[in-house]
Amino acid sequence: MKSFIIFGIEQAKSCLFPVVIFLTLAVTKFIDIPYIARYDLILIIFLITQVLMVITKMETVDELKVICVFHLIGLALEIYKVHMGSWSYPEEAVTKIRGVPLYSGFMYASVASYMCQAWRRLHLKLSNWPPTWMVVILSASIYFNFYTHHYLYDFRWILKILTLLIFFKTFVYFTVNKRSYSMPLALSFVLIGFFIWIAENIATYFSAWQYPNQQQQWEIVHIGKISSWLLLVIVSFLIVASLKHVKEKRTIKSLNE
Repeated sequence: MKSFIIFGIEQAKSCLFPVVIFLTLAVTKFIDIPYIARYDLILIIFLITQVLMVITKMETVDELKVICVFHLIGLALEIYKVHMGSWSYPEEAVTKIRGVPLYSGFMYASVASYMCQAWRRLHLKLSNWPPTWMVVILSASIYFNFYTHHYLYDFRWILKILTLLIFFKTFVYFTVNKRSYSMPLALSFVLIGFFIWIAENIATYFSAWQYPNQQQQWEIVHIGKISSWLLLVIVSFLIVASLKHVKEKRTIKSLNE
């Protein structure tokens, strides 16, 4: 029970950025500040939060670099999806590009923030990690399928099966209260994807964005969206894990020299 409580506390610390996002969405839903559009205000709060997290060393500079990469990846995907009519941001704002507010990239970056912090706080280690080239091809295929499925066949189920096959023997190890635990990496993908789907319902309720069926009245996000978030989690984790793996190899090499 003690380990479970400690695990919960460390998870809560790792979720600081997502918590700030939800609180901001909730507060700005009901409180207006004159002369500042809601989306612009949200962006300002997110930027201040990010700066404070680095200044207080809750996030490292290396983690900030990873988060910035996810911000750009997420923003590019948002612009494309809004253009294709998958969802929309109906409110006006100065900081919008092609109908997408800049704060939207932070929602993807918050996933990276959680992963980086959880990795550090829980001392994550991976066993039986597949070859790097295989991971790169799988990550790229999953990400670009979000774009190409509008025109070509949707390969998401094939990609999921490939993920299970590639990471069948891969386990993630984490330490809580000086004791090591493990779980299949594929299971962690499913769990994170499920909780992001819950978060998505909260976010759409507070009008962070809207799906076409939510424009007249809010409805629960279709459970099938877990499938999309699962794939996004896989891409996110693979990028973070690959960068951690590269950094670890460099550290070992410098120590040997």
